[in-house]
Amino acid sequence: MSSVLIANPYATNVTEERLAAVVAALPQGLEVLRTRAGGDATTFARELGGGVDTVYVFSGDGTYNEVLNGLTADVRLGFIPGGGTSVLPRALGLPRDPVAAAKALAHGHTRRISLGRVNGRRFSFNAGIGLDAELVRRVDLIGRKPDGKRAGDLAFVREGVKTFASHRFHLEPTLELVGIGRGAFVMVANCSPYTYAGRVGLRFAPDADFAGGLDIVAPERVRLLPVLGWWALGRGRHHVRAHDADRVEVRCDRPLPLQVDGEDLGDVTEAEFEAERDAVTVIV
Repeated sequence: MSSVLIANPYATNVTEERLAAVVAALPQGLEVLRTRAGGDATTFARELGGGVDTVYVFSGDGTYNEVLNGLTADVRLGFIPGGGTSVLPRALGLPRDPVAAAKALAHGHTRRISLGRVNGRRFSFNAGIGLDAELVRRVDLIGRKPDGKRAGDLAFVREGVKTFASHRFHLEPTLELVGIGRGAFVMVANCSPYTYAGRVGLRFAPDADFAGGLDIVAPERVRLLPVLGWWALGRGRHHVRAHDADRVEVRCDRPLPLQVDGEDLGDVTEAEFEAERDAVTVIV
C-alpha cells in the first residue's frame, strides 16, 4: 500500500523533530511532501489523484481543508494534529499528541464521514457567516509569528472580546435562513464539538455528527449585559434551526464574512450550504 504524508512546517506544533517522530510512527516507505505556501496542499492532493492509497496530513485545520478540497480520488485519509487547535482529528477521537495520533492511525480502522459544502467549498467540521467568521478574520489580521506560526487560543479570546465590543455587545438579525427565519449570525456544524478552546469542546450543536447532514445554529439576537464587573449573556435566544439538513440557503442584508474550518473566505451576500454525505474515508 503506497502512502504520502503532507506536512505544513509552519503549523503551530510542527517541528522537524516532531515530523521525524511522526514519520517513524507511520507505516514504512512514506513519501513526505512539505507545503511552502497556502494552496500547496490542495495542489499536492489533486496531483496525487488515485496514485496512492493513503494520505496522511500533519498540520492544522487549514491544511486539512486544503487537502479535502484537492482530492480527486477516494483515498484513505489520516489527520495528525499539528495546529494550535486541530479540531478535525480531535473530533474524530484521535489523541492530541501528534506522535500518539500517528501511532493510532498506523493501527487504526477506517470509517466513512460526511462533509459540508458552502458555495462549492468543502469543510470538515464547521462553517459560519457573521460573528465567528469575523473573529477568524480578526485573528488572521494579527498576522503570524516570526517562525510563521499562527496566534494561539489567547488571541482568539482577546479578539472575541474586541469583536463583541465593536458591535457594542448587541447583535441584531442581519441575515435570513431561507424558509426558516432570521438570525444575527449563523453557525453550521458537521460534528460536535463545533470547535475547541484549549481542552474544552464548545458544543453549540451537540447533535451534529460526522455520519449525518448539517446542523444549523442561528441566534435571533444576542445581547451581553454587565454583571458585577463581568459580561454575561443576556436575552440571547439560541436555537438549532435545522438538524441533519441536506441544504440551507442564507441571504445576508449586507456583505458578511464567511469562514470554513477556521479559514476566511471573504464576504458574501448569499451562501448555499450543502451536506455531502458519505464523502470520504478517514482512519481513526
